[in-house]
Amino acid sequence: MRNILAHSGRVVLFAAIATMLAISAFSQASLRKAMDVDGDGKADYSIFRPSNNVWYINKSTGGFVATPWGLSAEDYPTPGDFDGDGKGDIAVWRDTTGTWYYLRSSDGTFGIVQWGSSGDEPVARDYDGDGKTDLAVVRRTGGQMIWYILKSSDGSFTVTQWGVSTDYTSPGDYDGDGKIDISVQRPGATATSQSVFYTLKSSNGAAEIVAWGLSNDLVVPGDYDGDGKTDYAVVREGATATSQLVWYVLKSSGGFNVYNWGTTGTDVNVQGDYDGDGKTDVAIWRDSNGSFYVLQSSNGAASVVQWGSPNDFAVASYDTH
Repeated sequence: MRNILAHSGRVVLFAAIATMLAISAFSQASLRKAMDVDGDGKADYSIFRPSNNVWYINKSTGGFVATPWGLSAEDYPTPGDFDGDGKGDIAVWRDTTGTWYYLRSSDGTFGIVQWGSSGDEPVARDYDGDGKTDLAVVRRTGGQMIWYILKSSDGSFTVTQWGVSTDYTSPGDYDGDGKIDISVQRPGATATSQSVFYTLKSSNGAAEIVAWGLSNDLVVPGDYDGDGKTDYAVVREGATATSQLVWYVLKSSGGFNVYNWGTTGTDVNVQGDYDGDGKTDVAIWRDSNGSFYVLQSSNGAASVVQWGSPNDFAVASYDTH
């Protein structure tokens, strides 16, 4: 978990920093809708600049927007489709007050909702399958992980104990029913031990247990094979700053893929569907030159888009844990 300026697993901290989706049906309503501000089915390149608290979004349909929103030292980026119009909304969760601030793309109005407490982790996703992002936090207390979800469909809430306090959150639609499943990644005893995913399926309430990756791997959920289900996926950092990042994707359709993409010391993971083919693309944002490097799933080609400057925050990395 990170606030607006902490960079994935590399923990790149800047001054004044405290601590820290649409394809068929709603099945991947998390990452792509959250990052698709113009509603064309493609994730848009987005960064947050801490020096002026402005979001800069390069729209895939053309043009860009610059919107002041949030406080870099207090807020977590929590983009999502809070109004259900099929476009990503700019949003933050303020740790000091447990308050959500989101800007509705449908009419330009904003919402302010208190949900959670300082020290919680925001995990806003569409848990009830109504096409709107639900406010949600995870609280680590008494050695356990408690999920508090405020459903947008009817205003009710659920409280679910799932995971232990040392787990990492990994929500996604692993069963493909259009609802985000509560899920955690549990590290092993050592850095090189096997990590295990524990998922509570929304379709039938059953638990799914999948061993994938190592303890120090980063969780990078996404639908990499385009079958409407989130795949268990991790990124492994190298031993040195110049070592390659290695992506391991366990495809829900069968088999697995391994990609060498990115550099350990300079890059953050920003996976998303940038080419609009319904599959998550392997992607990184490089802090040293403010550029996105995307391996397009549609044709296997690499694309490079310069957007942002060193010390910015790539918003899409909010879905890496």
